[in-house]
Amino acid sequence: MTTPTALIPAQVAARLDHYTVIDVRTPGEYASGHLPGAHNIPLDHLHSALPALKAAAARGALLMVCASGNRSTTACTELAAADIPATTLSGGTTAWAGEGHALHRAENASAVWPMERQVRLAAGSLVILGLAAGTRWRPARWLSTAVGTGLIFSAVTDTCGMAAALAGLPHNQPRSADLDATLRALQS
Repeated sequence: MTTPTALIPAQVAARLDHYTVIDVRTPGEYASGHLPGAHNIPLDHLHSALPALKAAAARGALLMVCASGNRSTTACTELAAADIPATTLSGGTTAWAGEGHALHRAENASAVWPMERQVRLAAGSLVILGLAAGTRWRPARWLSTAVGTGLIFSAVTDTCGMAAALAGLPHNQPRSADLDATLRALQS
């Protein structure tokens, strides 16, 4: 399998109007700041959006975007398996904003924290819980050990199981009306 084509922010900024931009982050992350004109289809809903994405790709180039480029690369790989060509933004919205390009924000942008912040809160809370409970019941310290091990594994593999679990929470899911409207817009 080949690695998806990745473009740096300057390349995308020069030709942004030539792309249909698909942001594969959770709705909360998307609301906190996305590329101008981006459509939100969370990565875990990508498979159900394949017909709409195929229609959009027939009209022009697809650019997949996330926070760092990891999820958008995964999305490109999934699309390639469905014979839908797509490109990823190297470094994601973090690199985009870091180079001074504008991000659009939803009015309720502060309502849901970005996924990385949610993971830090959950991991830190579980470590503290394991240590605190461990003062009364020593085996509870294994919770802190498990979270620490998970964080190391996450860093080594550049994946995050906790983010995947948190993405399934209701506040990280798109409203069906919003996702349906996005899919209709991509098919027309």
